[in-house]
Amino acid sequence: MPKLRGEAFWRETLRSAHYVVAPMVDQSELAWRLLSRRHGAQLCYTPMLHAQVFLRDANYRRENLYDEACPEDRPLIVQFCANDPEVFVQAALLAQDYCDAIDLNLGCPQMIAKRGHYGAFLQEEWDLLQRMILLANEKLSVPITCKIRVFPDIDKTVKYAQMLEKAGCQLLTVHGRTKEQKGPLAGVASWEHIQAVRKAVNIPVFANGNIQCLSDVEECIRKTGVHGVMSAEGNLHNPALFEGRNPLVWEMAEEYLEIVQKYPCPLSYVRAHLFKLWHHTLQVYQQLREELAKVKTLEGIVDVNRELKLRCQEEIANQKEGEKPKEGLPFFHWICQPYIRPGPKERCRENGDSGTEKGVRGKRALEEEEDGNSEFLSKNKQKKKLRNPNKSFDPSLKPKYAKCDQCGNPKGTKCVFNMCRGCCKKRAFKEVADCPGHGLLFKTKYEKSLSWQHSQRGIQSPEISQRGDAEVGETAVLKEAGDS
Repeated sequence: MPKLRGEAFWRETLRSAHYVVAPMVDQSELAWRLLSRRHGAQLCYTPMLHAQVFLRDANYRRENLYDEACPEDRPLIVQFCANDPEVFVQAALLAQDYCDAIDLNLGCPQMIAKRGHYGAFLQEEWDLLQRMILLANEKLSVPITCKIRVFPDIDKTVKYAQMLEKAGCQLLTVHGRTKEQKGPLAGVASWEHIQAVRKAVNIPVFANGNIQCLSDVEECIRKTGVHGVMSAEGNLHNPALFEGRNPLVWEMAEEYLEIVQKYPCPLSYVRAHLFKLWHHTLQVYQQLREELAKVKTLEGIVDVNRELKLRCQEEIANQKEGEKPKEGLPFFHWICQPYIRPGPKERCRENGDSGTEKGVRGKRALEEEEDGNSEFLSKNKQKKKLRNPNKSFDPSLKPKYAKCDQCGNPKGTKCVFNMCRGCCKKRAFKEVADCPGHGLLFKTKYEKSLSWQHSQRGIQSPEISQRGDAEVGETAVLKEAGDS
């Protein structure tokens, strides 16, 4: 059967899906996807998977896809991050039998994507992206799709989308923010960019950004003309978003925990989901927030969830007639509702700072100004500080590593060539030299092989002996290169 493309792929394979759950690292696992599908989601993505790790690690494949195969979990798109056409396609070939399409992540804006050279940090490398998508479109039995972020310029964004379509992308998800718009600087997603892309391409387009409730979905489709709308954070705070309902938090939490019993996942995923679902309530009951953070078992999480439910029910029983939600919330804190991420000014006020510049530093300062001194610590570093009060995060106190003369990686401190191990190995092999600092003994083993050969040969003609010695020496050097 020929591979479906474009509109036919969206209409037949994806069943004309309008309501889509986004790929979310450690958050769109099978249990959460099944919960979302029960409450209106028509299409789900897996969490972003690392193509290189997926290709080389059988356990990673089993834990993230193979063991999660479930007939109810379709249609499903598997998302990979990658920056090498061959690696991407080989990983996709291992995944294609478990999904309906393969998605290339071109939208991740986080610092880890910058360091790994994937996600939104590939959006300027059009030649590479063309090669990746062309090869995938040729080799895979399922369609290739892409999720992108926009450029500040609408025309460049349109040309970017058209390039991906021409290369073979069969469906495009457009997050209406640039790669710089993240965290407290996220701001409002540009539906204008999404609308321009939708008009310029002939493949289905999904919109992503500004989705907190069902009315946002309907408005986005009306204004942009897209085929479907993808939700990430809105879905995490209210998995019934696509039903147009705002259920009681404990209803969603209990249902999710029941699914987890049947389809287990790491405890960190479960805890993170409950932090999102109970976000507003945990601002009221700080002690239970701490308990949820410390609990080590699924049963313990269930107990904390039960206690949160009892506290809320008690609060409802004591509620006065006409009482309204506090903290400016649209609903009482025990009802699933959007979490509006504070902007720079609001975060500045929360931190007690008077200037916007100081208020927005925090995590961004730690990510992007690694050489500077900052009085702020990320949440992870605060936890490390609690465990080890003497720990210092001052970059100036970290040891400075000299760089390899060839590639810039840290060089070996005892390397005779002043190189990293990889570069040293190539040079030592080429020159038949030793580097004790890296444990490379090409010269020594070559000389030993000659000596051994000479002792074994006995009395031979000089010509034969010389030729044999050279062959054995070459064999020993090649074996050393393979062993290393």
